[in-house]
Amino acid sequence: MILRKQFLEHVGQTSPSPMMVEVARAEGSFFYTPEGKRYFDLVAGVSVSNVGHANPAVVSAVQQQAADYMHVMVYGEMVERPQVEYARRIAELLPGQLNCVYFVSSGAEAVEVALKLAKRYTGRTELISMRRAYHGSTHGAMSMMGTPEGEEWKAEFRPLLPDVKSIEFNSFEDLDQITERTAGVLCEVVQGEAGVRLPNPEWLRALRARCTEVGALLIFDEIQTGMGRTGEMFASVKYDIEPDVVCLAKAFGGGMPLGGVASKREILYSFTHNPCLGHITTFGGHPVCCAAGLAALNYLTDNKVVESVEAKGAKFETLLKDHSKVLEIRRSGLLLAVELGKSEYLYRLMEIFKEEGIMSDWFLYCDTAFRISPPLTISESEIEECCEIIRRSLDRL
Repeated sequence: MILRKQFLEHVGQTSPSPMMVEVARAEGSFFYTPEGKRYFDLVAGVSVSNVGHANPAVVSAVQQQAADYMHVMVYGEMVERPQVEYARRIAELLPGQLNCVYFVSSGAEAVEVALKLAKRYTGRTELISMRRAYHGSTHGAMSMMGTPEGEEWKAEFRPLLPDVKSIEFNSFEDLDQITERTAGVLCEVVQGEAGVRLPNPEWLRALRARCTEVGALLIFDEIQTGMGRTGEMFASVKYDIEPDVVCLAKAFGGGMPLGGVASKREILYSFTHNPCLGHITTFGGHPVCCAAGLAALNYLTDNKVVESVEAKGAKFETLLKDHSKVLEIRRSGLLLAVELGKSEYLYRLMEIFKEEGIMSDWFLYCDTAFRISPPLTISESEIEECCEIIRRSLDRL
């Protein structure tokens, strides 16, 4: 109780009613309170802990790198093995000619870098996002929140970036708004905070073609969908689309704070001149974070974790879709939105989940559906047990 009181007094809050669940330890698909209560983690740090909590391979990599060296010099000047090896591995897995990675500290910073890069490379100023998009809480990223759904989140922080507009996700007609004035188009491949809204593959192809036609950079936000979440290492691979820029974070750091912007080297090279130091970041590509991310990536590939993601997501869907309170399940791999249709159901269910030992959440632009995005390492027996608890919780509504 003393620790929780100090938490409220000294740790900055972002909501008036935090959950107040104290974490003592975490392992695999679960975390535990000091009293020993176990919670199924269906948030995974918002798709961060893809390889499970306290993954031994990641823990070992962090310990070893911390013993070798941690922060040495501002990013970009020193040759550090964890950065180089991780960038090379990511370049091997990304589609097409995306062969260069600029490391940053977070997803929001990755978006900021991508927006600056689009302006610098094209010499243009207009930026386009999608309605119901979420890309982060810094000023530039917040500017790209699609209106009107994002208005309540950004109204009190205006003025934001000028020359920004939003179009409708999956709208062929709206693609005409991308013109020779447009520097970059920022798009989640699967809209996360809108409640897991899937793309029309034909629309994604048309979006790619339109950006190519007018010379605008197509920027994919794979911050939540990257590193295996949708059943492929990257959602851009799943839908067979090569963007010009990819923003990475969340699971990219293997549980450590790390973001990245991947592109062709010739595009990223824009930051080296007119002016040089086009973007600099003190802790971007921190060697311990890169070591953790590389270890997590190797774990995913060595153990063929991503290959089982689609089947695991389908198992969740099969075990829950026939419940009377479930109206719809929207899913891409192990990213699911379970639609209840009423926000009062959702808020009550969050309290029931807390009692029953489940950590879930809703979506910023969809407070009628709950999130299922567990570690990708969750086992089939754990899915079955978890779904039993979810169904029991839904029965209590």
